[in-house]
Amino acid sequence: MNKPLHEMAQVVTGAAPPPRRSVRPELAAQQTLELVRYLQTTLDPTRLIELFSQEVGALIPHQGVRYRNEDLNLEVKLGTQARHSCSYKLNLGDEPLGKLSLRRNEKFSDRETEIVERLLCNLLYPLRNALLYQDALQLAQKDPLTGVCNRAALDEVLQRELSHARRRQADCAMLVLDIDHFKHINDRYGHIIGDCALKAIALMTGTCKRDGDLLFRYGGEEFVVLMRDTDRDGAALLAERIRCYIAENPCRCSGAELAMTVSIGVSMLADSDTAESLFARADQALYRAKHNGRNRICVTDPPS
Repeated sequence: MNKPLHEMAQVVTGAAPPPRRSVRPELAAQQTLELVRYLQTTLDPTRLIELFSQEVGALIPHQGVRYRNEDLNLEVKLGTQARHSCSYKLNLGDEPLGKLSLRRNEKFSDRETEIVERLLCNLLYPLRNALLYQDALQLAQKDPLTGVCNRAALDEVLQRELSHARRRQADCAMLVLDIDHFKHINDRYGHIIGDCALKAIALMTGTCKRDGDLLFRYGGEEFVVLMRDTDRDGAALLAERIRCYIAENPCRCSGAELAMTVSIGVSMLADSDTAESLFARADQALYRAKHNGRNRICVTDPPS
């Protein structure tokens, strides 16, 4: 008998579970083949769970489905909440694939859960392939040295954030941050210490930014922070917080104590902006901050 989600956890593996009751032959033949065919059409985990829910729904009506993979910080919620659910921990051999639950207002019968478990076996390989693909995409957008997002990720996210700001008529701001005299660090201590310095700057900047702010390594010793729903004063405040925190906290790298400072340029989204012009104004503000003595911020106002 089905139990609420917090009480029920089944483990599904690549092999079908022992039958508890006979299943119609046409289920094994027709429905399974259709399900396999549909699940092979996408490598998007969200779309995959949606297709699975649709196909299973022809046999086991339900009002919602939820999938969670903590390793990839991935959560899919489709449909509506309901009183009853059947929930499964998905595994392929020793490889955990996440947790999936079907929800509806009526209890699931033993026969229905048997059918769900059999159909779930056809989800495992497509789901693993989709998760591996998503993991590869995430790695491709990460800077391998600092662990923050890279320039390719910035190019993709920036277009999305500008569209979001314009749809909601909301503020959007950008910081471009550069380590002062970074070449001197490399020349004096070598590139290993220089790499350690870059990681320290990324960590300290990440410590200062808010949860919703996005941090990228643009290239070399330059970083970008993208801030949704942030006006001029809020952007300047965050920039100054980052600048002060880095200046006041020397980092130790392989025995060398590095007292570093950064210069930061700030720009706000204007109606006429493209992604390129928003970045260009922040970069120009960064240049002025360096020209005016470094270890400071410079804010550029949108064009009138």
